[in-house]
Amino acid sequence: MIPLDDALAHVRDRVRPLPSQRVPLARAVGCVTAERVTASTPVPPFDNSAVDGFALGDVSPPPGTWHRVVATVAAGDTGDVRIEPGAAARIMTGAPVPPGTRGVAMVEHTSLRPRPDGGEDVCVDRAVAADANIRRAGEDLAAGDVAVDESVLLRPAHLGVLASVGRSEVDVVGCPTVAVLSTGDELVPPGTPLRRGQIPDSNRGVLIALCRAAGCEVVDLGLVGDDEDAVERALRAGAASADVIVSSGGVSMGDFDPVKAVLGRIADMRWMQIAIKPAKPFAFGVLDGVPVFGLPGNPVSSVVSFELLARPALCRMAGLPFAGRPSFTAVAGEGFRRREDGKTHYVRVRVDDSTDDLPSVRSTGGQGSHQMSALASADGLAVLPDGPGVEAGERLQVIPLD
Repeated sequence: MIPLDDALAHVRDRVRPLPSQRVPLARAVGCVTAERVTASTPVPPFDNSAVDGFALGDVSPPPGTWHRVVATVAAGDTGDVRIEPGAAARIMTGAPVPPGTRGVAMVEHTSLRPRPDGGEDVCVDRAVAADANIRRAGEDLAAGDVAVDESVLLRPAHLGVLASVGRSEVDVVGCPTVAVLSTGDELVPPGTPLRRGQIPDSNRGVLIALCRAAGCEVVDLGLVGDDEDAVERALRAGAASADVIVSSGGVSMGDFDPVKAVLGRIADMRWMQIAIKPAKPFAFGVLDGVPVFGLPGNPVSSVVSFELLARPALCRMAGLPFAGRPSFTAVAGEGFRRREDGKTHYVRVRVDDSTDDLPSVRSTGGQGSHQMSALASADGLAVLPDGPGVEAGERLQVIPLD
C-alpha cells in the first residue's frame, strides 16, 4: 500500500489547467478568470443621485428653506441643466446630478407648494450636508483600477463588476468535460428487472451528479460489460470527447478485469493500492493526452475515491488550487473505534449540534463499502488515522460532503 499523499502527488504532477476560452458573462459564473480585467473608465462614469429626491444648489440649507424647482432629471437624461443657489431639480435615483448641485435631499424629507406661475417650490425639512446622496464618478472604481483579477473564481457579483466596466465576455480557464463510464457484466440500468447475480448500476448516476456539482460538463459513456473491445471503444470515445475520463469498476486485484487489461494496453497507467478505507484500489493514467481515473466499483468506495483523488484534479484543471473540500475540526459525539491496519479510515457521519463551539458528529450507520444508504444520510467523512480510533468527546477532522 502507498500513502494517500503519494497518490495525490502522482495525480497532481500529471494534470494541468485547461486552455483559456472567452465566454459570455452569463456562462462565466463558477469559472476561473484567465485574465486581469481593469476599468477603462470610472465606475460610476458620472456623478449621480443615490436617491429619489431634489438636487439643491445651496450648501447645507437650513431646514424649512424653500427652493424653486427648475427642472426634472430622470435616469438616462443627458440634459445640462445647471442648479443655481436657491434652486432645486427633481431627480431620480441613478440620474446624473446637474452642475451646481451641492447635495440631494431625499423625497421623503420634502414637501411641495405650487407657485403662481404654474411651477413648484420644494421645502426641505431636514439639513442636507454637502455632497449628501451623491455618488461621485469613480467612487467604485477609478480608470485603471483592477476590476477582477486573474485566477478569481467568478461568483454572481463578479459578473456585475465586469458588466459595470463594459465587459460582455471574459477569458476563463475552461471548465472540464468529464466522460463517465461504468463497467461490469453484473450491472444493469436502474429499473431493469434483476436476474440472479445482477445489480443496478448506481455508480454512474452518482459520479455524473458529483461532476456536475463540481461545475463540470458531462459526457455519459454509459454502461459497458466485461468485453475488451467494447471497453476500448468506450474509453477512446471518452478521450475524443472529454477532458477527463472517470471509470468505475475493474481496478482491483481480480483476475478478470477487462478495464485493467485495456487501459494497460492503450494508456500510460499506474495501478495503486492506497492506504485508505474505503477506496483502497485506484488507477490513474493518461490516454491520448486525457487523464483517466479508474475508481473502484463498490459504490461508497467510488464516491470516496472521487472526493479524495478526482475532485482535486478537476479543481486544478479548472484553474483552482489542487485541493479537495477543506476539512474542519469536530467533536466525536460517540466513540469511533477501529483496529490498526495501516490505513486511514473515512467514516460516514452526520453533523449534530455544537459542543464547546465545535460541531459534533455521529456515525450514520453501516460503514461497508457497499452501503450507500449510510452515505446518503451523511454530510461528512470523519478522518480516523491508523490506530485505535477516538473516544466520545475527542476531536477529529471531518471532510464535508455538502
